[in-house]
Amino acid sequence: MKKKNFGLILMMIGMAGTATTGYGQRLTYPTTTKGTVVDEFWGEKIADPYRWLEDDRSAETKTWVEAENKVTFDYLNAIPFRTKLKDQLTEIWNYEKIGTPFKEGGYTYFFKNNGLQQHAVLYRKLGEKGTEEVFLDPNTFSKDGSTSLADVSFSKDGSLIAYSISEGGSDWRKVIVLNAKDKSPVGDPLVDVKFSGIAWKGNDGFYYSSYDKPKGSELSEKTDQHKLFYHKLNTAQSDDKLIFGGSATPRRYVGASLTDDQRYLIISAANTTTGNELYYQDLKQPNSKIVCLQDHFDANTGVVDNIGDSFLLETNYKAANNRLVKVDLKNPAKENWKDVIPETENVLSISTGGGYLFANYLKDAVSVVIQYDYTGKKIRQIELPGIGTASGFSGKKTEKEIYFGFSNYITPSSSYKFDVNSGSSTLYIKPKVKFDSDQYESKQVFYTSKDGTKVPMIITYKKGIALNGKNPTIVYGYGGFNISLTPGFSTSVAVWLANGGVYAVPNLRGGGEYGQKWHDGGRQFNKLNVFHDFIAAARYLQENGYTSPEYTALNGGSNGGLLVGATMTIDPKIAKVALPEVGVLDMLRYHTFTAGAGWSYDYGTVSDSKEMFDYLKAYSPVHNVKSGVCYPATMVLTGDHDDRVVPAHSYKFASELQAKQACDNPVLIRIETKAGHGAGRSTDVLINSTVDKYAFALWNMGIKALK
Repeated sequence: MKKKNFGLILMMIGMAGTATTGYGQRLTYPTTTKGTVVDEFWGEKIADPYRWLEDDRSAETKTWVEAENKVTFDYLNAIPFRTKLKDQLTEIWNYEKIGTPFKEGGYTYFFKNNGLQQHAVLYRKLGEKGTEEVFLDPNTFSKDGSTSLADVSFSKDGSLIAYSISEGGSDWRKVIVLNAKDKSPVGDPLVDVKFSGIAWKGNDGFYYSSYDKPKGSELSEKTDQHKLFYHKLNTAQSDDKLIFGGSATPRRYVGASLTDDQRYLIISAANTTTGNELYYQDLKQPNSKIVCLQDHFDANTGVVDNIGDSFLLETNYKAANNRLVKVDLKNPAKENWKDVIPETENVLSISTGGGYLFANYLKDAVSVVIQYDYTGKKIRQIELPGIGTASGFSGKKTEKEIYFGFSNYITPSSSYKFDVNSGSSTLYIKPKVKFDSDQYESKQVFYTSKDGTKVPMIITYKKGIALNGKNPTIVYGYGGFNISLTPGFSTSVAVWLANGGVYAVPNLRGGGEYGQKWHDGGRQFNKLNVFHDFIAAARYLQENGYTSPEYTALNGGSNGGLLVGATMTIDPKIAKVALPEVGVLDMLRYHTFTAGAGWSYDYGTVSDSKEMFDYLKAYSPVHNVKSGVCYPATMVLTGDHDDRVVPAHSYKFASELQAKQACDNPVLIRIETKAGHGAGRSTDVLINSTVDKYAFALWNMGIKALK
């Protein structure tokens, strides 16, 4: 591929395209200078006029961001019911939220947010009845709430904790170690840690992963070789030992864990987000070698636990919906793997607690949980509080009681205590939310996509709504990376429902709801299936009277942002409003930023073949905005510190839309400053962004006041 470079682009903010909305708001977009960059792919030249916006450190980009945000917030500030919407959301958000408890070192820990705190606080109490105390308060990390708690990991005996923090929403983390008893610091913090868990080895130290720090922008430069290190407590990070990765075994993603008995170090290595090699090292044997157990990337395989010198592996090797197998390390060839829990028609996910295995199955995107012993003998199917999503069912082998959480779209998340021997469950924590579930209905339907595939969708709304096609409706989707969208309560969605809105979530291909085949049905040369599934979902809702194109909004984030961007350019008339968030929108260059190359299993890259280039170009949102087309009212959302899906994707897409929009539907971009891909955002940021999405959507659907 050949690239024609151009010099520094000087941007001038001035009068560009203008639009008059249906309610008299006149928009004047900033002028976004067009450069002369041209790339050549397989003999075809592709212009990239907004390449200069990829430079997140330039003064020109900063000026552009400020100018676009001014237009956006001037528009949003003029929506008359925006303040009322914020009051509604703030009121329902203001309730005590308590996470599912977990036990460490004689203490019961849990996260709690009193209501409107910027971040949840980690509390603990001795045993279960001790006095509650604050253990770690992320609200003290920064004055503006932009620094968040990213992860916590306790040593096996619970006496030490390593926690990581994210500054400005970045994936680059700092790791701090404390003595859990008195919270005194242990050694110096570790810096520049990315995409890493913490795997403790006794109380001596831990394993962690990271990349070499980029020489250019840490927010956008490619990070390609992941490395696994061992950090011995009270030593300098510069002395940390490289365990795996780097030039000897270059892999894009490397992660580590230890078996419960601390005997084996487990290493997972991958080059994409699907498929991994699996290695282990016997830590009981001094200077033992790292042994490869799975030497290919054709399956997802992980260690659930060990029984002496045998492993229990959860794998989709020769099992599209996953199975649990037992592997004797003395004879580990795959032909000798023995099923403990065989594959079924439903997707399997395994957790352990109290000396038992818990098989959480997805049946049409809702949870079914079955308890087994370690030989694969079924103990019982666990009675859940309803139809929805169950999570948890994990804990130490010695625990007789463990916890699980349950939620669905109209049931706020509650925690339950589960007796592993009797199978009885008791309600442990139920939140007091100002939301009457009895007034709402959530039902699952199956609709037909373009190629005849049946796709499930859960539709949630206030009981008694008229099916007259005039209900404001959000269709939310993802459709990728084997990720499943399962029912869960959201205060944001609750406010949408309370204002007469419909919230619909289709389980698109590309996700993991029906296992590997469902994932494969929506990736690479099958990616268009995902967009057609999404379009068919909107049409089902419109044809059955829930809504109409004038009252439909499309929403999704990250890969879901790609979904919205591609859908609105493929079928601009399917919806009135489009809300792509932190989206992957430039499919010709996504793999050149940060860890984007790891997404190639789902997307493919322009380098793979001429056919793949043609396929990507045909749906890449940035490259499919056409002059003379009326696109939906669009508000692109991103964060200026997003170092996973860099904001340049959103910058370019918004620029193309503003330059080519052929009607009065507004095109705005809302850029959250000092914010990343989404994780760790403060309560204020979450409330404000949600209010702005809803206000923009309702206003452009013609709604002038809330009921």
